Amino acid sequence: MDMDSSLIESQLNHLNPDTPAQFGIMTPQHMVEHLTVTMKLSSGRIKLPEFEPNEKQLMQKQALIYTDMEFPRGVQAPNSKGELTELRFPDLDTAKEKLVQSIQEYEEVFEKKPDFKSIHPRFGYLTHEEWEKFHQKHFSHHFRQFGIA
Repeated sequence: MDMDSSLIESQLNHLNPDTPAQFGIMTPQHMVEHLTVTMKLSSGRIKLPEFEPNEKQLMQKQALIYTDMEFPRGVQAPNSKGELTELRFPDLDTAKEKLVQSIQEYEEVFEKKPDFKSIHPRFGYLTHEEWEKFHQKHFSHHFRQFGIA
């Protein structure tokens, strides 16, 4: 089970700069850039300091990755102050291209090194299988946010 970049691309085609969020404060471009950061974390392109997840974080990981639980609405990204981050790219189309590129990089990393692990900001080290489950739920959550799921 790998990320289906062609399906993701076709869903992204339905996302416009003025697509309204059904919940949350993100704009379409903020959401796409947020997913790109997550992909880069999983492929090791963005590195976080090592840490041991606490008991609450381990319980959250267990629930999100190993049950049918959907990604909860209203959960904030780790280290988020509840405010929108500055946009990195000039427009939504560029952000979409960067997201697709980050998915391809992720796939390449795990093709070359199937045992590679990288640090999730809340759950600590994740395996490819764990990242796959996380990404699937994370993308579904944000695509539902903008009605493109």
